[in-house]
Amino acid sequence: MAKIAVVKTGGKQYKVEAGQTIKVEKLEVEAGQKVKLDTLLVAEGEKLEIGQPSLGEKVEATVISNGRHPKITVVKYKSKTRYKRTLGHRQHFTALKIESIA
Repeated sequence: MAKIAVVKTGGKQYKVEAGQTIKVEKLEVEAGQKVKLDTLLVAEGEKLEIGQPSLGEKVEATVISNGRHPKITVVKYKSKTRYKRTLGHRQHFTALKIESIA
């Protein structure tokens, strides 16, 4: 059975395995550098380690790239007042490849 972990970064939690690629909130790290992620839980078969609140930095990942998601359009509208406003948003992200789970 594969070793899995739950990591926390950017205020969100992600379930990861070694070899997996994930997109997380933007990290101020260049492509190709290594990053250690705050680990909340590690599981391998029946063996389970739960942090209170964390196990430390047990997951190591490599930064693949930094980029931006596709544009979404946001529309604000109020009826009967002739008010309409349209704007777009592109969220920044960092793509990580999970190398190992200690």
